[in-house]
Amino acid sequence: MCGIAGIVDLTDERPVPQKSLRDMAQALFHRGPDEDGFFDRGNPGLASRRLSIVGLMDGRQPISNEDGSIHVVYNGELFDYPEKRTQLEAQGHIFKTHCDTEIIPHLWEQYGERMFDHLRGQFALALWDERRRCLILARDRFGICPLFWSRQGDWFLFASEVKALLASGFVAPRPDRKGINQVFTFFALPGPATCFEGVRLLLPGRYLKLQFGNRGQAANLSQHIYFDIDFPDAGDEDPGRDAKKVIDGFEEVFRSAVELRLRADVPVVSYLSGGVDSSIVVAMACQVRKPAIPTFTIQIRDPKFDERREAEVVAGHVGADPVVVPFGNDDVLSHYPSLIRAAECPVVDTSCAALLRLAAKVNELGYKVALTGEGADEWLAGYPWYKVDRLLGFFDLLPGLKGSQQVRRLFLKVTRAPQFPWHFVRRVQDAVGGHNAWLDIYGLMSMSKLRFYSPSMLELALEHLPYHDLEFDPARLRRWHPLNRALYLGARVMLPGLLLSCKGDRVAMHSSVETRYPFLDERVYAYLARLHPRWKMRGFCDKYILRRMSERWLPKSIAWRRKAMFRAPLDSFHLDPLPVFVEQLLSDESLRKTGYFNADNVRFWRERYRHMRAGSPQRTSVEMGLVGVVATQLWHHIFIDSTLADLPAGRIARPTSRHMGKAPAAQ
Repeated sequence: MCGIAGIVDLTDERPVPQKSLRDMAQALFHRGPDEDGFFDRGNPGLASRRLSIVGLMDGRQPISNEDGSIHVVYNGELFDYPEKRTQLEAQGHIFKTHCDTEIIPHLWEQYGERMFDHLRGQFALALWDERRRCLILARDRFGICPLFWSRQGDWFLFASEVKALLASGFVAPRPDRKGINQVFTFFALPGPATCFEGVRLLLPGRYLKLQFGNRGQAANLSQHIYFDIDFPDAGDEDPGRDAKKVIDGFEEVFRSAVELRLRADVPVVSYLSGGVDSSIVVAMACQVRKPAIPTFTIQIRDPKFDERREAEVVAGHVGADPVVVPFGNDDVLSHYPSLIRAAECPVVDTSCAALLRLAAKVNELGYKVALTGEGADEWLAGYPWYKVDRLLGFFDLLPGLKGSQQVRRLFLKVTRAPQFPWHFVRRVQDAVGGHNAWLDIYGLMSMSKLRFYSPSMLELALEHLPYHDLEFDPARLRRWHPLNRALYLGARVMLPGLLLSCKGDRVAMHSSVETRYPFLDERVYAYLARLHPRWKMRGFCDKYILRRMSERWLPKSIAWRRKAMFRAPLDSFHLDPLPVFVEQLLSDESLRKTGYFNADNVRFWRERYRHMRAGSPQRTSVEMGLVGVVATQLWHHIFIDSTLADLPAGRIARPTSRHMGKAPAAQ
């Protein structure tokens, strides 16, 4: 993948400052160290940093159509580009490169805004049509590739990462508390809010259109939806009565997805955890491309989280020799500043630091592309809280009891956990079309607001409902089977907000590595979405169809292995002795400077949690909250105010901003 950026004068009266455009591109160097490219004919200005994977010799961007009237900068991969190119050539289009980017201007010529129906892959793009005088910014269906934008007066900016917006000199680094509140709601940042004031994240399946009129008239900005995850109404799902036919069909589309993602002009490797998701990806990839492709495995230095043995079983089965990267508490602490710098937001999931290290190892050994198994849990109910929700659902069926919601409230009361008012809980449920399995795990995280927030942040939390930011249609969700409602929430929040960003694009591209996701192939999603939920979760068995299919490819011990969340220890920030910078970030002085958290409460819970039973829901909730506090303080130190701690010299590069929010003069 690559990095893209751009600046637009919405009045169309001023040339884009070229130094600002080049500074934005330089801030994205890690995303595309191979070459840069610019469209700088006045307005708009487009920039690209390229990680060359397809069309190594002739894929420099921007790329245009035959007469040079349409120009594209693009981040991603369009996996069926050879077939699309053949179709377009048959329709009279002329190509001059071997790069997948070039099909985009021709698809625009052919289909206009219906172009997105013909893009298969992962992408964020910017397309300028000189004749129609419009700029199109778009993001792929599931949110694999990021795209941020900001409007500063009559200037409009976009980039693959926030740090490029800050480098432009137009955007000042100021905190947006609504973004921080999203993190403490979802332990993810799905958008459109970010942690930076005035910076927005384009949601998956959307595109922005900047349409210019006559000279002197301001451009009109509009947002459009070209795709949203969808499921049949409850009762209309495909029952899949012929089991062999259903499993054969899934195997066919999934194998095709893996085969397409092996297309590259550079070697492809794969992440391997030993779980069924990554294992089936590796098994199919090794069968399609012989000999076996290299695999990379994280070994967490904690017996509860170590999956090395299972990964070795799979590697031996397919004939691969895995690269193993050890990772422990000390590594969490030493890598977290770099993780926050890469992610540009507070990160609560400590295993993201492990994936940062894994991508660095892939890069160290000279590779650019890695397959990974993300997406299976989203389509196939792979998370343990789906089982918990199904178990609690039995209380709704038994006479004489008050139902699962009352059981949940009783549990909170017995464990003395802080609770939001019931009317607030009802607002959340209404926003997502009714009770949802995800609300249990998000509730554990949201308790942190009541424990740690300062009065002003708590006031915001009670007024601002992050679920409303997601632009859901509750009436549509209520028509679906409850399990599909839960899958939708996970695919719209956890998937783009954490797995594809802090565990995906941001940590991988920090080391110039592209990650590819066979489970997020459009045909794989469509095949699974139409099936009855019993093919996804049968009784208390998750990923049922995947496990049935994987029996054909993997040892049964792996195909039917119980779901193990890929985690690193949460308590890394609370062990003794701690690095000085953590103590400084949690000092009363630093907490008062940021104003997000109550210093007395932070001090109280740092001591109290040590006496809680390890692994209990209450301790897990407190640990998540404390990691969130440290991560938020660290994010503020890196991007907003560097006086909170004395981090090791050279650890963090402060973002520079010459103009701090005002438009720079033409250069």
